[in-house]
Amino acid sequence: MRHVHLVPEGDEDDLYSGYNDYNPTYDTEDLDNDVAFQQALKTSHGRRPPITAKVPGTAAARPLGTGFGPRVHLSSSMGRPMTGAVQDGAARPMTAVRAAGYTKAPFRGSSFDPLGQSRGPAPPLEAKTEDTPEEKVRQLEKKVNELIEESCIASSNGDLKQALEMAKEAGKKERALVRQKEQILSAEISPANLDLTYSTLLNLATQYSANEMYAEALNIYQVIVKNKMFSHAGRLKVNMANIYLKQKNYSKAIKFYRMALDQIPGAHKEMRIKIMQNIGVTFIKTGQYADAINSFEHIMSESPNLKAGFNLILCYFAVGDRDKMKKAFQKLLAAPIGIDDDDKYISPSDDPHTNLLMEAIKNDSLHQMERERKGLAEKYIMTAAKLIAPVIETSFDVGYDWCVEVVKTSLYVELANDLEINKAITFLKQKNFTQAVETLKLFEKKDTRVKSAAATNLSFLYYLEKDYSQADLYADLAVTSDRYNPSALTNKGNTVFANGDYEKAAEYYSEALRNDSSCTEALYNLGLTYKKLNRLEDALNCFHKLHAILRNSAQVISQIASLYEMLEDPNQAIEWFLQLINIVPTDSQALAKLGELYDTQGDKSEAFQFYCESYRYFPSNIEVIEWLGAYYIDKKFCEKAVKYFERAALIQPTQVKWQLMLASCHRRSGNYQKSLDKYKEIHQKFPDNVECLRFLVRLCTDIGLKEVQEYATKLKKAEKMKELKEQRVRSGRDGSARSRREGREGSASSDSGQSSGTSAKGERLSAKLKSLPTASDPYESSANQEIDVSYVDPLGPQIERPKTAAKKRVEEEEFADEELGDDLLPE
Repeated sequence: MRHVHLVPEGDEDDLYSGYNDYNPTYDTEDLDNDVAFQQALKTSHGRRPPITAKVPGTAAARPLGTGFGPRVHLSSSMGRPMTGAVQDGAARPMTAVRAAGYTKAPFRGSSFDPLGQSRGPAPPLEAKTEDTPEEKVRQLEKKVNELIEESCIASSNGDLKQALEMAKEAGKKERALVRQKEQILSAEISPANLDLTYSTLLNLATQYSANEMYAEALNIYQVIVKNKMFSHAGRLKVNMANIYLKQKNYSKAIKFYRMALDQIPGAHKEMRIKIMQNIGVTFIKTGQYADAINSFEHIMSESPNLKAGFNLILCYFAVGDRDKMKKAFQKLLAAPIGIDDDDKYISPSDDPHTNLLMEAIKNDSLHQMERERKGLAEKYIMTAAKLIAPVIETSFDVGYDWCVEVVKTSLYVELANDLEINKAITFLKQKNFTQAVETLKLFEKKDTRVKSAAATNLSFLYYLEKDYSQADLYADLAVTSDRYNPSALTNKGNTVFANGDYEKAAEYYSEALRNDSSCTEALYNLGLTYKKLNRLEDALNCFHKLHAILRNSAQVISQIASLYEMLEDPNQAIEWFLQLINIVPTDSQALAKLGELYDTQGDKSEAFQFYCESYRYFPSNIEVIEWLGAYYIDKKFCEKAVKYFERAALIQPTQVKWQLMLASCHRRSGNYQKSLDKYKEIHQKFPDNVECLRFLVRLCTDIGLKEVQEYATKLKKAEKMKELKEQRVRSGRDGSARSRREGREGSASSDSGQSSGTSAKGERLSAKLKSLPTASDPYESSANQEIDVSYVDPLGPQIERPKTAAKKRVEEEEFADEELGDDLLPE
């Protein structure tokens, strides 16, 4: 009871105080200082061996009869002391309840806290210090790797400049990392990271090469190759050889390719084959075909492929060895392309799920790669056949027949028909139309696909010869053989278009586009057809679609600009013509059209600039020459207009108006003597020209020459002849018009619609007559208003202005009707 403590009345609120208290005498952490415990360890009881099976398991104490010490009575067979036993007079501590928080405490006042909440929250984790050398090195390595990765990503995206900047930055960081490791020199720091250094240098050299900075790239590669610590660095001599090949330093390229070939072990067969192929290509560049043949023959014997076989044919063609060309062509046909037969894409059952799966597989990326590889093989074979066919036999067709027969016995049986069609096309390119037609006609009894292709080519051939009936016949045959052939439908539309049935032609072109939306020929022809049908918006839509496919096609842009001009949108027309001259800056017609558009908008300066450019590229365009001469006359620079009218007179020596304009320019600039000489020269060539005689009379009068009376007499005769000619023409027209008018009045079928149509036609005729030059007076009938207005005689009002007579004659002739117009201006 001495251990029982009564709770005083004042501690009613702390009923459980004292449970956490315990006697420090029995603390296990202080057993090293416990004398009684250490004494027990020194006795035989503390060194007692474990109990074995030979010891009887009884609870009674057995005396040990040994000669090594006194007998000790054990409390149990296991040596465990009895509960409650007293050692050295001390009471045994009660520890069974300590886990629950109950302890025997000699003092009071502590609270019950079994979860240890009175100690407060756990201390926070210690922050990882970044100031340690190991951490700084680790962060630098991470940054270098990130820069290398960003450089590779930028290079793959096509941003070569950014990739190079990233590679340089990674190189700087890597050098800083090496210096920091050298400064620390601690045992905890690992030695230099060779893999990181190698990656940094290799990426930097690659980016230099990609940016065509070959000298810098070669320097970096030399650093890598000469460092003996980099294993397998000698393989990078392939990259150095590639750079030398780009620089056309073929001797060094071959040297480094061979050095790299020595570094590659024989186990890497594919790599060695690629290096040997590069060596062969370099020998071809240098013209050493014998060495190139040795390389490619070794490749075709070890690991044949399409590129090596094609290059071998080229080498044999260069040296002119016919037999070797044939053998090489056979080796090319036998080269594996690494794809299976297309039968694996055919569904073996009618299961919808299996069929759907097969359809999905047909369009996957692997099948697309197989199609590309097969297309490349066919391209090599077709090109090789066209190359060697004219030289392996006595004639082209015999050589081509040999190639066709060899192809028929190979895996590329389907190419035989294509080769024969190509043979016909080759005949067509050689302008041997008879052989081309005969070759294509052989396919009329072949299968559907080949028959359609042959008929399409025949239709196009007859269309070029303007034999539209035969072209239409074979176009029908091609469409019948394969309704989904866009080329056949396009040719059919062309034949219908040539016959004037534009609506039907538009239907065929539209059907061709439904079968193949990328058929640019059908789309272009459809736009032209809509233009013929005056459906300008639809035509513009077609050409805009075509422009999205063919971005830099001058023909398409020209059509778009022309359509905007027809739609009376000059701003858009000017914009598209500007795009056109960016593509073809020397097109004089486009430059002249731009000058015309700016002239219609009143921008004379821009018009003058483009007309000058057009004249510079094509100085024989009469319209451009006429506009430039009129421009200088309008700006009062008559002496500059002289050279343009001189060139016009050289181009059209029978047109008197250029001679008159030339003489007028001399007269306006004050050079009267030269003007008089020019008028005399014109009078000799055109003695009946009234305007020339008028100016001669005026100039001779002002200068006081004796020839004035002679020229005045000639002027009166010329004017009288001109009046008589006009009267005869007018009387003849009056009689024919009167007879036709009487016939129209007596006709019962005439109505107001016909009369209005006739008057409209007469107006169009009068407009055409204004621009119709006559043999007697071509200058008076000039339609250029700039020249006519500026051609005013400044010497006196008594000389009649040239345009006045022409206008008077046109006004008198406005009654002319439809039949007379067709006689004068056939279209």
